[in-house]
Amino acid sequence: MRMASAGNNLPLGGPATNKGGGAGSGLGVFLSGASEYAKRAMNVPQMDLDYTFWQMLYLCIGPSRVYRTTKYHKQTKNQWARDDPAFVTVLTVFMGISALAYTVAFHNGGMGFLKGALYAICVDFLLMGVLISSLTWWVSNTYLRVDAMSGMANDQRVEWMYAFDVHCNSFFPLFMLLYVLQYMLLLVLLHDNRVCVLMSNLLYALALSYYCYITFLGFDVLPFLQHTLVFLYPVAAIVVAFVLLTMFRVNLTQLIMRSYFG
Repeated sequence: MRMASAGNNLPLGGPATNKGGGAGSGLGVFLSGASEYAKRAMNVPQMDLDYTFWQMLYLCIGPSRVYRTTKYHKQTKNQWARDDPAFVTVLTVFMGISALAYTVAFHNGGMGFLKGALYAICVDFLLMGVLISSLTWWVSNTYLRVDAMSGMANDQRVEWMYAFDVHCNSFFPLFMLLYVLQYMLLLVLLHDNRVCVLMSNLLYALALSYYCYITFLGFDVLPFLQHTLVFLYPVAAIVVAFVLLTMFRVNLTQLIMRSYFG
């Protein structure tokens, strides 16, 4: 795995330790880091693609190992968030390829591909990611952070970019289940019989539950947070929804494919 050059060590969103500085200065640091992040996204040779593919593999087979490496990143870069845009870039490319495959399967034209790709990347991944990241970031810093007076050396806070990284990590296995595996099973999952409805809804329940599990792991690794099990609570709602939808024979694959491709 390549080591980033010295020019690529600018923290995104500021350091994890919050030691004063007004809101304006914090916003300035975030915008500066975001601008640098965007520039690196245009510079493929500087991306650590080997490490990115390693992360993607272990997010599917051993996600806790990925978050163990996050601790080393904090020690070397003084931030929890990634400063390499390779993960987001590669995942976006994968989603574009997936949109093309679904377009071919449903015999949609160029506009169908464009609509599917933009909706998947901009809405499913980015917009929902921003909303979920903002919610988990706010909940973590407002309710789960250990009080600095209880023994922590510094008044540490969760970086917003780290919360977005957790979303990206959680989204990749979901992508593999709902964009790749679902595509491979389309001819089965689109049927109306009870077994196919069960398989379809189970696939969605597993994908969403695994998303919650990896989100839990991402925040549980932070030493200044407590009661992170709260991020597993949505799994109960997912199980209830799975039972009800299956009982009433609502096929989620049919529902989602119809909304995307008509």
